[in-house]
Amino acid sequence: MSHDTTIPVFDAVRALAFIGDLSMGQPIDHSLRTAWLAGKIAARAGCTAPQIEAARHAALLRWSGCTANAQEFADFLDDDVEGRRALLASSAPRMRQPHDSAPVPGAVLAMAEIHCEIAGDIAHTLGLSHDTEATLRAVFEAYDGSGVPGLLRGEAVPFSTYVVALASDLEIFGRLYGVEQALALVRGRADSLYPAALLDASAADLAAWMQALDAPAAPWAEAAEQPDSMRRPMGLELVGDVIDLKLPWMTGYSRRVASLARDCGARMGLDEAGCGRAYKAGLIHGIGRASVPNAIWNAPGPLQASALERVRLVPYWTSRAAGQIDGLAAEAEIASFAFERRDGSGHFRGRSGAAMPLEGQVVAAAEQWWSHCTRRPWREALTREQAAERMQEDAAAGRFDAAVVEALCASTLPGAVPPKPAAPAQDDASLSQRELEVLRCISRGDNTKEVARALGISPSTVRTHVERVFQKLGCTTRAAATLKAATRGLI
Repeated sequence: MSHDTTIPVFDAVRALAFIGDLSMGQPIDHSLRTAWLAGKIAARAGCTAPQIEAARHAALLRWSGCTANAQEFADFLDDDVEGRRALLASSAPRMRQPHDSAPVPGAVLAMAEIHCEIAGDIAHTLGLSHDTEATLRAVFEAYDGSGVPGLLRGEAVPFSTYVVALASDLEIFGRLYGVEQALALVRGRADSLYPAALLDASAADLAAWMQALDAPAAPWAEAAEQPDSMRRPMGLELVGDVIDLKLPWMTGYSRRVASLARDCGARMGLDEAGCGRAYKAGLIHGIGRASVPNAIWNAPGPLQASALERVRLVPYWTSRAAGQIDGLAAEAEIASFAFERRDGSGHFRGRSGAAMPLEGQVVAAAEQWWSHCTRRPWREALTREQAAERMQEDAAAGRFDAAVVEALCASTLPGAVPPKPAAPAQDDASLSQRELEVLRCISRGDNTKEVARALGISPSTVRTHVERVFQKLGCTTRAAATLKAATRGLI
């Protein structure tokens, strides 16, 4: 059975923008508002049409690298979501002052490198303009050279980078503190983060722009107003792969849930369209995970009430975010049932029995199955037989429909036909079997010593293989290698 798993590039970009907003602790319209402002600022500054387009698209994808460095951010600031929110809202002086000779902390450099490489690779994969990709790869550079990594300054930085930085500051400060205070705050960053002339060109219009943004009818561009590059179809799998970058142990998780939901749905008698919806819902069911700090996901024991409430809201945020995309509205509704149970014990609605659509039930069962079969930092994965026993116990207790569990087990236990893996891209450099083994290990978050122990080789040999993998995939970070490997069917 074949089904169309593609969506317009514009819908994928909007989904990635929502994931970024949740990762940054922002309202889910932050990137949309910023993109609209960026277009206005760029036009007022006399930018060309390609520069305006690059600014708008880069603003939507500015935070698309946030899931990739979430664990590093959690190690640095404990709460990766709240820490980022506080950094964006702060009007305090930046970590590096102009011409400060103190080096940037290594952790900050590493996080910026991961973020920019992933965001640039996403733009490249989506087929967006070179200007958009260049803007994202330099998104933390500053006009006076005090940015991160601090390799570019002045005219060497893509002009759209300045437009996006100014638009983001104005959107956040304007929303939090009002127009006058926002202007005062960004003036303090003029000729530092961005050229003062850019602010001067747009300051007089800010009050009108903010009023338009806050109007009942949102002014930002719809898909019909986008260039052809934003209307062409692309696989939704990229969105699932970006979701999974947040937690190393979830690499490939969304694809596995999607494939199992599709196969289980087929056995339950869903037609081609229904199986397609279940598959797409499986790919996006984890969008809301971006709103929850990694420390909560990695916690081994029972969660406190406040943490548990954040986890319970994951499907709500998935529904709210993806539900605003016309091309994914039906799938977002199905995905919102990923953690519901037939006895009403699930979340976020606590729906039960017949109130759960069949497509939602198969996604929920597929998610629970792969939750059992996925290793966590504090426990090993269950075997398929053990997972089947757990699922059957849940069915007996009324948490899942027995027929759904039977169909799911028939799709997963020995004898079932495995899903066909994605074919690697034809232009991929050939990876050796050992390099593939190392790639699979690092994609799960294993460090060099853990990979060496698992494969029975020395740490120096692991490092050599990692360098070769990076060279062949054209990347410099483990997160980028993981994303490229997932999108190309290598893991």
